[in-house]
Amino acid sequence: MVLSTQKRLTLEEYIGYDDGTDTRYELVDGVLIAMGAENPINNTIAMFLISRFLQLGIPFYRLANGHQVAVSSDQASARQPDLVVHSEGSAAAILSGGTLLLADMPPPLLVVEVVSHSDSDKKSRDRDYVEKRAEYAQRGIPEYWIIDPIAAVVLILTLHNGTYQQQQFTADATVLSPAFPPLNLTANQILCRSIL
Repeated sequence: MVLSTQKRLTLEEYIGYDDGTDTRYELVDGVLIAMGAENPINNTIAMFLISRFLQLGIPFYRLANGHQVAVSSDQASARQPDLVVHSEGSAAAILSGGTLLLADMPPPLLVVEVVSHSDSDKKSRDRDYVEKRAEYAQRGIPEYWIIDPIAAVVLILTLHNGTYQQQQFTADATVLSPAFPPLNLTANQILCRSIL
């Protein structure tokens, strides 16, 4: 849903925007786009992954949901992944200035998107599978995960020479993350299949 505003917002205005609701927005060509209601499993998956990254010894200050990443494309100016695993550089940069990782700041190590309604909302599906894939690659983010509970698949995209190479994991296949090799999780575990 497009939110009608008096004027197009700058990235700086977007950073400080608060309409008093819990609605999540992304900025597309100066226009606020409401992200719509997420499936409750999205937060469950993000929290499960946060707990596993903490067990790996990733410091809590490098894990975030609610942080935004500035991107440069026709589709958006900023994205809000379901989970961000910061590098030391991106954590230091964002902790000194708010919740938006600007384009001139170091990229995070990993962004995770949990696809909502991939079976019934083509725009939502395309946003995660196509648009964000290109935007995060251009931003130089080394690893991008697409987790699709409806399709029961985990995609691990690794940046090579400016484009993502994709590996697909389903069911009880162990997910292989180049950035986090000791993770040792199956696709079903990440998809929280045991609680569905």
